[in-house]
Amino acid sequence: MTQRQAEILEYLKSAQRKTGVMPSTREIQHYFKFASQTAAMSHLRALERKGVIQRLPGKARAVVFPEELDREEIVDIPVYGQIAAGMAGEVDQEKEGCISIDIATLGIPRSARTFALKVRGDSMIDAHICHGDTVILEFREPRDRDVVAALIDGETTLKRYVMNKGKPYLHAENESFPDLIPARELIIQGVLVALLRKAA
Repeated sequence: MTQRQAEILEYLKSAQRKTGVMPSTREIQHYFKFASQTAAMSHLRALERKGVIQRLPGKARAVVFPEELDREEIVDIPVYGQIAAGMAGEVDQEKEGCISIDIATLGIPRSARTFALKVRGDSMIDAHICHGDTVILEFREPRDRDVVAALIDGETTLKRYVMNKGKPYLHAENESFPDLIPARELIIQGVLVALLRKAA
């Protein structure tokens, strides 16, 4: 790539970051003081041949960067500690970094407000949620039979949310564990939308 092409590429990226749109060939011409738009066009074609930009046919300003195409559905989801999939346990919601996931593959909408927790315990093994898994949860209202992260009487747990005669309770997916019926409060912190398992 020539020095001039590198400068044009940097200009395209910074202009897009600032304005949200790609500069037109006329704007590129003015910025670099080219004699004509043709010079701007030929530089764009050269960048396209080298694979550092892609132009979408039929659209004047439609230039995209291939490296961003590859990452456009990758989002960073905050990890907030562990959650008991066993007896309800105290948990502190300290952020422990992020995981980067491809939301398109997992079928999660881009607008979803999500967070992740590591699973501790085996009360959900019949739902194929195992100790050491990471669950991705969305902040939203639960529906009957959703798997949820819940705060029940001051303690946090991962269970299935069940409505019975208008009253909710938490069901374990392991017959060794009892159902949890709230004595005072039941606050749903998130609804399971995806499960990540480390390869053995």
